[in-house]
Amino acid sequence: MIETAIERDGAWLRIAMRSVPGNLLSLAMVGELRRAIADGRERRGLKWLTIEGAGDDFSFGAKIHEHLAEAMAAVLPETHRLFKDLLAFPSPTTALVHGRCLGGAFELALACDDIIAAPGATFGFPEIRLAAFPPAGAALLPLRVGASRAARAMITGDPRPAQYWHEAGLVSVVAPHVSLENAARDWFDRHLAPLSAVALSHAAHASRLTLRAQAEPALDAAERLYLTRLLGTRDAVEGIRAWIENRRPRWENR
Repeated sequence: MIETAIERDGAWLRIAMRSVPGNLLSLAMVGELRRAIADGRERRGLKWLTIEGAGDDFSFGAKIHEHLAEAMAAVLPETHRLFKDLLAFPSPTTALVHGRCLGGAFELALACDDIIAAPGATFGFPEIRLAAFPPAGAALLPLRVGASRAARAMITGDPRPAQYWHEAGLVSVVAPHVSLENAARDWFDRHLAPLSAVALSHAAHASRLTLRAQAEPALDAAERLYLTRLLGTRDAVEGIRAWIENRRPRWENR
């Protein structure tokens, strides 16, 4: 479900999600991503790790069937371990995003140092429409773009284009005139290739100290809130069941 490639004389590790439809972040996909990231930690001279999605979209996010309460006790902690892997990765990390980047996929991108996006890319948290919320989004997005924008994204569930998030300071590059792949190569050649891998490793670690100190405790708290309180509500169960059964949810507000 993933493919890896090494470019630029071993300095760039590319991880591509490849699963139809929509590169869903299933438990199996999360496990493969974690293994690829762990392998990347051992590569000497690595200057950059990127994550991308094959096909028309980066990823639709988590597999909805795995949002059922009996599955989430395993799925959510493992997914959060993936995000912590990225926050602790010993090289700069970037999400290369085209098409839709939703829910858990948006959280995956937020766990990277940078986002480079195609002009048609859209980012959003649709979880609220399932009577849920994105725990890692709650921990990471306010630290990256401020509380107001983060709250708006989570509470409305409305997707926003790459340019909106670029203006918010989240997306580093929107590449309107070249392909996303060429934009990534240009980013590497311009910003990373001339530099020392060991210096980049230390700079990446230092640059995340404040983020990790704030985000990781918040992520743990959001995970507990989701698993111990939200999943105990009637509407959270109804939201997932309605999606699986392809019908409108019947909210009881409890």
